[in-house]
Order: sequence, then C-alpha cells, then structure tokens
Amino acid sequence: MRKAPLSGGMKLSDPSSEATAAPSIPPRVALFVTCLVDLFRPSVGFAAVKLLEQCGCVVEVPAAQTCCGQPAWNSGDRNTAAAIARDVVAAFEGFDYVVAPSGSCAATLIKDYPEILARDLEWKARAVALAAKTHELVSFLTDVRGLECPIAPLPGRYTYHDSCSGLRSLGVKQQPRDLLAAGGAELVEMDDAEVCCGFGGTFCVKYPDVSNAMVERKSEAIVKTGAETILAGDLGCLLNIAGKLKRQGAEVSARHVAEVLAGAADHPAIGEES
Repeated sequence: MRKAPLSGGMKLSDPSSEATAAPSIPPRVALFVTCLVDLFRPSVGFAAVKLLEQCGCVVEVPAAQTCCGQPAWNSGDRNTAAAIARDVVAAFEGFDYVVAPSGSCAATLIKDYPEILARDLEWKARAVALAAKTHELVSFLTDVRGLECPIAPLPGRYTYHDSCSGLRSLGVKQQPRDLLAAGGAELVEMDDAEVCCGFGGTFCVKYPDVSNAMVERKSEAIVKTGAETILAGDLGCLLNIAGKLKRQGAEVSARHVAEVLAGAADHPAIGEES
C-alpha cells in the first residue's frame, strides 16, 4: 500500500440544524497502516480508509511512518524501539486522531510508547499525548464515532477471534460484534474465542511446537462453528489461522473485519490464490 496522503473525506452535516449554524469540522485522522497490512494485505488499509471516510473523517496516511517498534521492544532492544517510537510520534502527533487496523500495533502506541520513551521527559510527554488520541479501528468506529458509520450488508455466516492485544490491552470485545450486528451478520461464537491463536509475533518463531498446537486447537474451534468466514482485527492472527486452516483443508475463509464491514470482500481471502 502506497503510504501517501489520501484526499477525500466526507463532511458531516445535520439537515435539521439552522442555516446560520457553523458547519461541523471533520476530524483529521491519520491511519497507521502497520507493517503486515502494508506488506501482506493492503486491502485492509484501503478498507480502513473507506470506513473512516464514511464516518465523516478526513483520512491521511503519513508517508514517514514505519514499523511501530513492537518487535524490537519485545526482544529487549530498547534503543531501536525508542528511535522508532520517536519517529512515529513526530509523524502522527499533529492529527486529531490516530487509528490502526490492529489491536497489537495500537496497543504499542498507547501502552508501550510512554514507557519506551520514559527516559526523556519531553518525548514521554509527547508519547502520552499521542496515546490519548490513538485508537484501534473498530474501537474508534464505535467508541469515538458512535456507530454512525454505514456498514455494508453482511450475508453469510461468520465467527470471530478476539486477538490478545486488542482484547487484553485495549478492551476490544463487543465493538466488532456491534458493527457486525449493524450489518446483519449471522455471528456464531466459537469455543474459547478469547484464547490466543499461537501467533504472538516472535513467540511463534521461538516456540513453534507450542504455537502450532495452539493454532490447531483454534482452527478446530473455528471449523466446529460451521462458519464460512473467520474474522479478526489483527492480521498476524489471521495469517496464522488462515495458514493452519489451509493446511488442514478446511473450507473456511479468513478476512480482516474491516474488509467485510467496508464491503471490500470481493477479492480472494487471506491465503487464497488471486
């Protein structure tokens, strides 16, 4: 996905307001694309832009953004994580909101940046200010924009996986389900929807046998629901789950929730050939 400013944005209007009332000013939202979306699934980024614009936001994609720094931070490389965090803060702090289609990356900006930059009081204060206006995508659509966004009709049967970072760090649980309900989706809850899929970033590299056992259990729970599509809000989880489902020969598609909410599910699902 090309990381350049996107034009557009739909202005909010209230037909019942008086003619003399000042028009609402649409918020400027910076999209933090994330590495996985940019490199493996750009359609998620475009779906996020579409959803945000439909909610009355002016969306930009700062060209200076890179990784959020989570891999370095989780691996104990504080200096690299701090350098990345400073770059991200500088690139995004001028916007009204920062939104990421990933609970994992959003949690890094919100929860970790103030700690990563704690040794420099000026940068820590800037990180705290950025954290206060940063949101995971579906949380932003519901908790900030108040379910005002038009949702595409959602035929079919779905199940939903709660990613660890979105759920445990940011409290993202009911929000995607409310958005899916707004689109009329048939949602069948799987067993242990809140249990980790085994991806965990570098965890799956360091502990492949444990990771494989976890995703195998997750895929069995998904198939058991009879759902046609497994949805989640983190691409890392979805890549892991889609790979296991494909190796098992399961006929279940994997998609980021933003894609179906935006009506952008007319292309191959994750792991399927184009």
